[in-house]
Amino acid sequence: MSDVLFVSPVANPAEIPPELVLLGHSMTRVQGGNKAVAEATQADAIIVDGRGDLAATRTTCQLLTAAGLNKPVLLLAAPQGLSVLNPDWGVTDFVVDGAEAAEWDARLRLLLTSSAHSTISGGAIVVDEAAYTATVGGRSLDLTYTEFELLKFLVAHPGRVLTREDLLKKVWGYDYYGGTRTVDVHVRRLRAKLGAEYDSYIGTVRNVGYRFNPQR
Repeated sequence: MSDVLFVSPVANPAEIPPELVLLGHSMTRVQGGNKAVAEATQADAIIVDGRGDLAATRTTCQLLTAAGLNKPVLLLAAPQGLSVLNPDWGVTDFVVDGAEAAEWDARLRLLLTSSAHSTISGGAIVVDEAAYTATVGGRSLDLTYTEFELLKFLVAHPGRVLTREDLLKKVWGYDYYGGTRTVDVHVRRLRAKLGAEYDSYIGTVRNVGYRFNPQR
């Protein structure tokens, strides 16, 4: 069985669906996105209860994504809320209220299996190492091989100052003899592909290198 964090974005939340309780996972219930971020490190998966206030639910989902927790987020959605669900919520998957225990089991099982070290995330960026794809805010990024490897390395080391020499060694390889200028060129291209809303994730540390910070 897995450790599941059940997040209620609103006060006076509804009960956890009995079909989910029947599965026997270790369930921890918290209220609010900030509390969820604090508790999420010990969880294998996060379920956000979206049966109430949709605006609060969306904010909570985005907060969890922006925290770079690298945890699958499953949204419990009311049928009437499906019309406003879109990729910028940042959820991994959703299940409609009233689903049977077998569906809950299948969705959680697939999420936990597919998320096992195959994806890394930072803020709105999700890098799928197995599929060699990357998205930002749900939008697919068209990256070259080197751009993908550079983005993956940056996302995997949030908050750490990485010198141009470090990046050359780790991304281009120890046998690469080109100058550090190529790092600047690739970072500039990455920022352009991330777009104006997210290019600030890759910050410049003057005279040193770069720092990936999804909270910028």
